[in-house]
Amino acid sequence: MLDPNDRAPRMARRFVGARFAEWGIADDHVGRLVVSELVTNSLLHGSGPIVVRVYRDERKRQPVIEVWDGGEGRPVVRPEERGAEAGRGLALMAEMVRAWGVRPLNEGGKIVWAALY
Repeated sequence: MLDPNDRAPRMARRFVGARFAEWGIADDHVGRLVVSELVTNSLLHGSGPIVVRVYRDERKRQPVIEVWDGGEGRPVVRPEERGAEAGRGLALMAEMVRAWGVRPLNEGGKIVWAALY
């Protein structure tokens, strides 16, 4: 569980890097980028503590990253705006993963997940 502060993305990247190392995955770049984007979105647009879960899809043998928060809003890939200073991260992340989505939690909040290649 991460406190919703500016240290959360860094801590999440370290967590993913350590988990990938345990699994023998040398290239953790995409995993660290994905978790950083999802945790940053939770920090900016969610509420309450942030939970990061990383597991392997045993059928496909590929990592899945989940980020939980108490916010009700759902992330949306926005159309590109040339002059915008923000709003591109989710679109870039979506291009790097096999699949991603959002699941609402019964107790409120959501899980945003991404399945890596």
